[in-house]
Amino acid sequence: MIFHNPSGAPELACEQCGCRWFDRMHGTCYECGSQVPAEAIAEFDRALQAFWAKNAGQEGSAAVPGAKPPADA
Repeated sequence: MIFHNPSGAPELACEQCGCRWFDRMHGTCYECGSQVPAEAIAEFDRALQAFWAKNAGQEGSAAVPGAKPPADA
C-alpha cells in the first residue's frame, strides 16, 4: 500500500498491518513480519520515480530535503 506523506513523497506501508517500517535485509514488515511482495516494491518504485520527475527542476524544493534522485531517474 502506498500513501503520500505531508510533503507529497510516496511511502510504502505494509499490506497486512499498515506499518511503514520494514526490515530491508529480509524484506519483511517489522510490526507483523509479513513479506513485502515484489509487486508492492515495484509500485513504490514507480511512485517514487513519478514524484522525482514531478519535482525535477524545482530549485530548492522542500519536498524531500537533501534527497536526490538516482542518476538514472
